[in-house]
Amino acid sequence: MSTKVGFELVKNLAIETPTKIIMVVSDGLGGFAHPDTGKTELETAKTPNLDSLANQGRVGRTVPVAHGITPGSGPGHLGLFGYDPLSYDIGRGILETLGIDMEVRAGDIAARGNFCTVDDNGIIVDRRAGRIPSSLCKELCEKLSQIKPHGFELMIQPGREHRFALILRGNGASDQITASDPQREGLKAEDITALTPDAERTAQAMQGFVSQARELLRESHPANMLLLRGFSKQPEIPLFPEIYKMRSAAIASYPMYRGLAKLIGMDVIPTGETIEDEINSVRTHWRDFDFFFVHYKTTDSAGEDGDFDRKVQAIETLDKAIIKLLDLEPDVLVVAGDHSTPAILAAHSWHPVPLLIRSKWGGSGYTNEFSEQACAVGEIGTIPATSVMPLALANAFKLAKYGA
Repeated sequence: MSTKVGFELVKNLAIETPTKIIMVVSDGLGGFAHPDTGKTELETAKTPNLDSLANQGRVGRTVPVAHGITPGSGPGHLGLFGYDPLSYDIGRGILETLGIDMEVRAGDIAARGNFCTVDDNGIIVDRRAGRIPSSLCKELCEKLSQIKPHGFELMIQPGREHRFALILRGNGASDQITASDPQREGLKAEDITALTPDAERTAQAMQGFVSQARELLRESHPANMLLLRGFSKQPEIPLFPEIYKMRSAAIASYPMYRGLAKLIGMDVIPTGETIEDEINSVRTHWRDFDFFFVHYKTTDSAGEDGDFDRKVQAIETLDKAIIKLLDLEPDVLVVAGDHSTPAILAAHSWHPVPLLIRSKWGGSGYTNEFSEQACAVGEIGTIPATSVMPLALANAFKLAKYGA
C-alpha cells in the first residue's frame, strides 16, 4: 500500500477522542553485540523501567526504510510518523533551517553544515570536529558570514555543537547540486557540482563559498574546514495533525528534529537540554495536546562516536527518566528508535530497531525485557516503521472500523 493511499485510509478512519499518546524516540536506539560480551548496548544497560514497560505491553522491531537500507535521521523519523520515506525524500537542509527558526522563503535553498577537522593534506579526520562547543560554532558562523557568493544572498546560523544551517537566496537558485560531505572520514571533501544544467551557477557559487571558507578556517583547529549536504527546498507534505486528527506536540532539544516536526505541522514546545527537561515539558503541556513526540538524542551521539559505554549510560539515563511519564497515565506509550547506531560501527546501520508499545488494550506479559533479542521474537513482529502510527492510534481507540 502506498503512503498516499495509507494516509487517505487513516485520515478517513481517524476519529477525535480524549485519549493521549506519547511517542519517545531514542535516536539510534538499536545496537550490535560487543565482541567481548556478546551483548548490545541495550542488553548491557540496566533498564528496570523499560523492562517493566515491555512486560506491560508488547515488543517487536521496525524497519525504517527497507531491509538492508541504512537510513538517515530524517527518513527514520518520517517512517515512525507514518510517512513513507521513499515517497517523501526531504533534504536535511530544510529540516535544519526550520529547526533553528530561520526564515525560509519560496525558492530558497537550504543546506546542513558540519564543521570538521582535516589534516594538512585535506583528509577528513573528524567529521564533527570533536563536537565543538556551540559558542565556538557561533563564532565561526559569524566569520563565514563575511563570504558573499556572486549573484546570491547567503545566510548562516549556528545550530548545536558542530552543526550549522545555511540558506542561499536569489534568482535561479537550485537544489540540484551535489554535497561536499562524503559522510565518512579518511576522504577529502568532495567538489560541489551541478546535477542539471540549470544548477551550474548555484554549484559554482557554493563551491566558491567552500573554497573561501577553507581559507578563513585554516587556523581554526579543530574546526578547520566545513562540510555541506542536504541541499533542499521546502516541500509540500501532508500535515500530521490533519491526517491523524490530533493536537500534536514535538519536544526536542536538537534543531533538526524540531524542524521536521514543524514541517509536518506539529506544535514545537520550548524545552531544555536534557531528557528530564523534555519530560517536564510534557508534564507542563499535558492538558493541551493529544500526541507528544519526545526526542532523545544522546543514544545516537554516543553510537556515532563509537563509545559503547557512553551509549549504555545514555540508555540507563532514559530508563530512569521515563518512569515520570507513567504518572501522567498516557493511554498509549511508544518507545522507538529512528534507526540503529551500533557503537561498534560508529555509524548508522541497516539493523532493525527495537520497538515497545504499552497500552491497556495491547496485551501484556509476553516478555520480561526490552532488548534486541526479546524484540526479535516479540509479538508485534518485525514491521515497517510506517505501521507504528496506525498501531498507536488503534491502541488509543482513535481509528474507526473499516468497511461494513
